[in-house]
Order: sequence, then structure tokens, then C-alpha cells
Amino acid sequence: MGPRTADSASKNEKAITSGSCRGPAKPRLRSSSDGSIYTRRVVGVHGNTSSHVLLNPKSVLKRPVSTEELQTPGGPYIKKTFTIVGDAVGWGFVVRGNQPCHVQAVEPCGPAAAAGMKVRQFVVSVNGLNVLDLDYRTVSHLILTGPKTVVMEVMEETDH
Repeated sequence: MGPRTADSASKNEKAITSGSCRGPAKPRLRSSSDGSIYTRRVVGVHGNTSSHVLLNPKSVLKRPVSTEELQTPGGPYIKKTFTIVGDAVGWGFVVRGNQPCHVQAVEPCGPAAAAGMKVRQFVVSVNGLNVLDLDYRTVSHLILTGPKTVVMEVMEETDH
């Protein structure tokens, strides 16, 4: 029998990847270096790994938002602070956009989801540094090169 591929994964492997966050462990999503493509690493029976493309998402934002709008007193946004402890895979979220950046995706079983982070939140600061005027690549670099524990301030639209 030859090496397994994702198309010929065993029933045991499929059961592992279909569990919930509290159930059996499942592989976490990884993004490419620029974060544009999400992949799932699959470990075969013989220990070899392969990556499979899952999706290339479009923006989750309903409309463009300016940094001025986010900072307007009495505006429709509230500030939240999250402390996210990264694990072996990462922090479990993806940022996108330019001035301001926003949370594009949150891995359901990752550290960011456990901290309460959600998509469509705007990133205000990373470890105390204001990032409202930075693009997502710079913000991602700050997170990736910083400490394992990241403190992030975000703005979230209120439910009116």
C-alpha cells in the first residue's frame, strides 16, 4: 500500500479532524507567510505531513471604516482588550486591511477564540503600541516577532 493522501485518509484520521474544540484533537489552520491562503497540515500514518489549501477569503467587513470613525467619542464602537497566549501553531487569528487593520479570521479552537476575539474587530494596539495607522503586514510582523503572549486592544461595533 502506498503513502496516504488527503483523499485517501483513513476513517480514524477523519474522525480526529471532525471533533469539536473539547473533543478529540484536530489539526489547526495555518496561513502562508503572507496570510492569504489558509492550509491544514495533515499528518499521515507514516508521519509524513502535507498541506492542503482550504480557502482564500474576501474581506469580512461590511463597509470601509476609517481610523477617525473608530476614535470618535460616542461612536458605535467599544474598546476591548485581549491577552492571547500563543501555542505551537500560533495565536489563532488573521489580520487584514490597512489603516486600520481588522480581524479577518479566528480559528474556532485557537487561543484567540478562547480569549474572546471575533472577526470584524479593528486592531487598535499590539502590546501597548498604537497600530491604527499601520498596514496588516506590519501588524502581523509585530505579533510574529514579539513575545508569545500578545495583549491586543480592539474596537468592536456595538449592537444597536
